[in-house]
Amino acid sequence: MKENEIDLSKIDLEKMKEKIADAPGLLPYAHTSGSALIKPEDMGKTKGRAVSAMHQQTDMQMAQLYEQMKLLADQANAIKKRVEISERIYAAKMSFEPLISHVYYLYRRPDGEDLLSLIAPTEWGRSRKSLEFVAKIKLLADHTWEILDGDA
Repeated sequence: MKENEIDLSKIDLEKMKEKIADAPGLLPYAHTSGSALIKPEDMGKTKGRAVSAMHQQTDMQMAQLYEQMKLLADQANAIKKRVEISERIYAAKMSFEPLISHVYYLYRRPDGEDLLSLIAPTEWGRSRKSLEFVAKIKLLADHTWEILDGDA
């Protein structure tokens, strides 16, 4: 027998089968001496970190939803206020048909009646003395009114 030859009769093949894994990548430990060190994880720590991350993410998402709800509530209140102002303006005396996107002026007469006018407070002569300026307003496309100046 040559010096480098392997004597198969001295090898126990059944014993060697015990040392071989069918799927070495699925073993919970290193399967060769050169493999990376694998330590079992402390599942309590792992779950604790996962729960903490989950709470952080869901809290952030809830805060975003709260900000969106607040924005929607503010928008709803602005629309409600526009409707209330619009009802007051439509109840006012007007002797012309208002046009969309034009600016008008709301005044209050001494008797408490509101008056819609094309004339700005600075354009009046002496006859304005009996009128109280309420607001500068603009008719929007949805036929509600936007207050540009004043507090109607």
